[in-house]
Amino acid sequence: TGKPVILLLLNGRPASINYAAEHIPAIIEGWYLGQAAGTAVAGVLFGDTNPGGKLPVTFPRSVGQIPAYYYHKPSARRGYLFTSKEPLFPFGYGLSYTTFEFGNLRLSAGKMRLDETVSLFVEVTNTGSRAGDEVAQLYIRDVLSEKVTRPVKQLKGFQRISLQPGETRTVEFTVGPEQLRFLDESMQWTVEPGEFELMVGGNSQELEKIVLEVAADEP
Repeated sequence: TGKPVILLLLNGRPASINYAAEHIPAIIEGWYLGQAAGTAVAGVLFGDTNPGGKLPVTFPRSVGQIPAYYYHKPSARRGYLFTSKEPLFPFGYGLSYTTFEFGNLRLSAGKMRLDETVSLFVEVTNTGSRAGDEVAQLYIRDVLSEKVTRPVKQLKGFQRISLQPGETRTVEFTVGPEQLRFLDESMQWTVEPGEFELMVGGNSQELEKIVLEVAADEP
């Protein structure tokens, strides 16, 4: 009919919505809303509220991607030949009525020892015309582990910030043993020396990246 359609999802898990994503201009993920659902949804639809939510799960593009999760282990498995290996919507994804840009990712020090901490800074700019919230998400990858296979990335921190149109704010994360540690083959917390990729962005796929070197303690 030519009339714009908005799809409201009320569900408890990711749904197969490839057709909807291709043909419907706007999708709202409501999960299981409470008794004020109508008022809340109306506020978003009419622009009284600027949404700023993020997906706590991954929406797969096909059943061949299930189980779909962002922190999978590195693998040579490419997936099916005639489908994309990328998810339909990645973990941490979410839109609003404005846009944001991440940049100038930097470390207070590019190298640290196992028991030290460093500060990670990133600038977030509201590049749209409305005030809104963005969630800066910190992911970390252990480039090469000698003990166990580590995920391609893991969420290690996040901060929600409110920005006016054109405003830029610097977000700071602290990176130390608590963010770098993992359970080894003996189920003991450990931090390995080596290179770690630190990634920051608005979701688990669109990320700025910088490398931190962790040095072994001197004997």
